[in-house]
Amino acid sequence: MNKIFRYILGFAMIASLGSCEKNFLDVNTDPNNPPAEVGTPALIFPSAVASTAVRVGGEYAILGGMWSQYWTQSNAANQYKFIDAYNVTSDKFRGSFNEMFSGALNDYNFVITKSQEDEDWIFFLMGTVMKAYSYEVMVDLYDKVPYTEAFQGDANLTPKYDDGAFIYRELIKEIDNALAKDFSAITNTVPDKADFIFNGDATKWKQFANTLKLKLYLRMVNAFPAEAKAGVESVFANGIGFLTEDAAMTQFEDAPDKSNPFYEYNYRQLNVATNLKASKTLMSWLEANGDPRLDVLFTPGTGGQASLDQGNFNVSSTVVVPTSISVAKQSAVEPVRFISAAESYFMQAEAVARYGVAGDAKALYDLGVQAAFNEFAFDPELYKDELPNLDPTALLASGGAYEYPNGTFEENLEAIITQKWVSCVGSHALEGFMEKNRTGYPKTSTVYSDEISYVPGRFVYSKEGITSGLFPKRLIFSGDEYSRNPNTPTEVPVTENVWWAK
Repeated sequence: MNKIFRYILGFAMIASLGSCEKNFLDVNTDPNNPPAEVGTPALIFPSAVASTAVRVGGEYAILGGMWSQYWTQSNAANQYKFIDAYNVTSDKFRGSFNEMFSGALNDYNFVITKSQEDEDWIFFLMGTVMKAYSYEVMVDLYDKVPYTEAFQGDANLTPKYDDGAFIYRELIKEIDNALAKDFSAITNTVPDKADFIFNGDATKWKQFANTLKLKLYLRMVNAFPAEAKAGVESVFANGIGFLTEDAAMTQFEDAPDKSNPFYEYNYRQLNVATNLKASKTLMSWLEANGDPRLDVLFTPGTGGQASLDQGNFNVSSTVVVPTSISVAKQSAVEPVRFISAAESYFMQAEAVARYGVAGDAKALYDLGVQAAFNEFAFDPELYKDELPNLDPTALLASGGAYEYPNGTFEENLEAIITQKWVSCVGSHALEGFMEKNRTGYPKTSTVYSDEISYVPGRFVYSKEGITSGLFPKRLIFSGDEYSRNPNTPTEVPVTENVWWAK
């Protein structure tokens, strides 16, 4: 039984799970992971959601957190040096790539197929939305992935790789098809406990679908501006609305194999709580703005809150005492947010600012900041000393550090994306990295962060980076793909843009 399956089985809410954990590139079947054909959507869907959560909220979140410059590798440890130095090769993140396809996406494909046969349209919508979300993550990381020939099992062990832009458009079509179904049909079932995210609430799933479409269209603004504009206008005009709460998996416990995947891997399994140190990039920005989230996000070092310059993990421990640097604060019960309420509001604010669609950009921006501050209520014990201070009212007020600029479009966009960036710290960290690549915000510094002229919050090239001053933009295809599938695209540098990047 593989590790991810054991992890999924650890959740108390899952009494019995099926999983089609058969790699679509592999002819072998694990007898401990029965194929989905023996299950039902109600059994397979929660397994798939947990699979997505474990990868997006675990290993990929650590990657995103370091490349978003929230955290940096401790100078007293080695675990994540390869990430901090941009030294990512085809042997890295193999498990996550394989699991996202052979686990999560394969399972969603089954849920969609079976629920369509049964005309169970709520499960059909749920499976479609989570498939689209999971595919979006993989396209954003790898640019090209199998889509049209994926999930055919032994019938096609070498699927072709499709262009990311093509996949995005197909995902939008799939979402539209799912939204058009009859959710009042008597053939629909009630997902309740099989739905970790919204407990079977079809209205919230429709809003999740519409918010995800907004995200896909905003990703297109650089590559296909006219298509992006028309798409954004359509999601604002369709009457469905957008998320006002997190689309998240929340069923975590402070127990082995039941906790948040970031915490489970980085803290419980490694048995080291100090791998990830506060990056000066984020901490300097929080300090400069008097942001009370500083004490929520980081456990102080021996002398108080202190940070390490990004990638400066080789500095001598006699020069920088490791225990003096603040550590990323982790909670065993932190939700894995697929799209947060804050992200939803920030995307809406950008759409209004960019295209003039109906809405108030300032009001949506303010709601996004407030939602981001509210995110820490999930663990009242861990944050009991900080929660009373998490009020952004003064920061958002006239003259406050976070007052909406109401200036040029670029000034407004910078404010929106910078707030989105800081809102993504934690198990949603990958999104901060993606948005930096899409928009260029936060800005990049012209000097390293140890210089007196450094502007707080600006990105710096990693001190130990190996990519000649170029920032990472993507991941490299898994070595398993190169060894099994001759259709795997030629390897490109980690510094090459994906199709939608600025």
